[in-house]
Amino acid sequence: MHYPNKYYSFSEHPDSDSCWSLSTGPDGRIYAAACCEGTPGGVVKLTRYNEATDSLDYLFDLDRVVEDPHDSGRATQCKIHYSFAPSMADGILYMATHLSGPPVDQPFYSPWRSWHDPKRCFRGAALLAYDTNSDTPLWWDTFIPKEGCRCLLHDEERGLLYALSYPRDHFIVYDIAKRTMRDIGRIGSINAQVLFLDRKHRVWTTSDHGHLVRYDPEKDRLEISPDVLPHNSLFQTGWHSVLYDAVAAPDTDCVYGVTWIANPWLVRIWPNEGEWGRIEDLGPATQDRDPTIPLDTFVDHCGGLTFAGDGKLYYVASRWKDPTYNPMTDREDEWEGVVWRLDPETLEREEVALLVRPDQYSQYVSRGAVDHNGDLFFGHVGPKPTGIFKVTMPENRKRKNAHLPIRIWG
Repeated sequence: MHYPNKYYSFSEHPDSDSCWSLSTGPDGRIYAAACCEGTPGGVVKLTRYNEATDSLDYLFDLDRVVEDPHDSGRATQCKIHYSFAPSMADGILYMATHLSGPPVDQPFYSPWRSWHDPKRCFRGAALLAYDTNSDTPLWWDTFIPKEGCRCLLHDEERGLLYALSYPRDHFIVYDIAKRTMRDIGRIGSINAQVLFLDRKHRVWTTSDHGHLVRYDPEKDRLEISPDVLPHNSLFQTGWHSVLYDAVAAPDTDCVYGVTWIANPWLVRIWPNEGEWGRIEDLGPATQDRDPTIPLDTFVDHCGGLTFAGDGKLYYVASRWKDPTYNPMTDREDEWEGVVWRLDPETLEREEVALLVRPDQYSQYVSRGAVDHNGDLFFGHVGPKPTGIFKVTMPENRKRKNAHLPIRIWG
């Protein structure tokens, strides 16, 4: 039996065309970014699921809070891209913005073309500290000039935020107390979509060709693994097999991840074992297909990795109903978003829900989270206005404060 689910449209932000970031806040509630990157002058609005009204609250337009108006003529503060990072000690939810939204009077934006143009260039990724206890924006900073923040991670013990910049793909360290940024260096040309932390406070991500990249704060430098992440060796070399999403197991010393962009692959990483950790190949996340047929990578996708109160891993993988059809024909009625449950002990997978967005496809999920009640939420990317899904979990698979230990990266 499939778990019931409901779609919540960003109806009060009708131009919203993506929800790249969805996260549990330090208060145990679900926050989601209603992004608008395709409309000139578009901005991101911060939303939060209201369990009392079973609806979305719209908290603020981010361009106003960080004093970068949507009609300034510059590229806009259009999205938060895998860049929510909670702080449990003080109830702050950090968030950082990304670029791509064109100026209000232009059809598109190229960061390279406008790099030296003071009137058009993106001001830079805005880092905002939002107090979830008082519902108050506390402070903001432009912490990556001219570039966007692709993903964000919070090392609460050391008071540091880590980020990857776009388009230059540089590794950034931000000291929260000092409000200072350090650029550690360039990784490559294809941004990974996630950073994760191990118990030695080392930060991990991936390079263009699927190699693990590690920042060791004791050495203060980036290191690159000699090995490539698992991928489909029939037609891939590892190039572009960067990590798309990753989630830490709540009771063991491992991280589950999935690659991006073509033929997404599941992996389990034990970062503290051996020189470069131990990587387990968990196989493809989506269905078998004929690799000789061109495929739109928007169709073949996996994301939303999260652990629920039952200790199982849940994620959303795309599926096209007819395995013989060519996805490049844009038969959108064929696209489905399937919620899978993976048992960490047996590695068995079971389909538990089919996401239902009325009159539209639902196969592309960006991020997932579990709230304090134990229900699952997923951010959606698709026709505007986009929104989020809520999957109501059975009572026997819930627990109080199921969001703990909280995910500390976007």
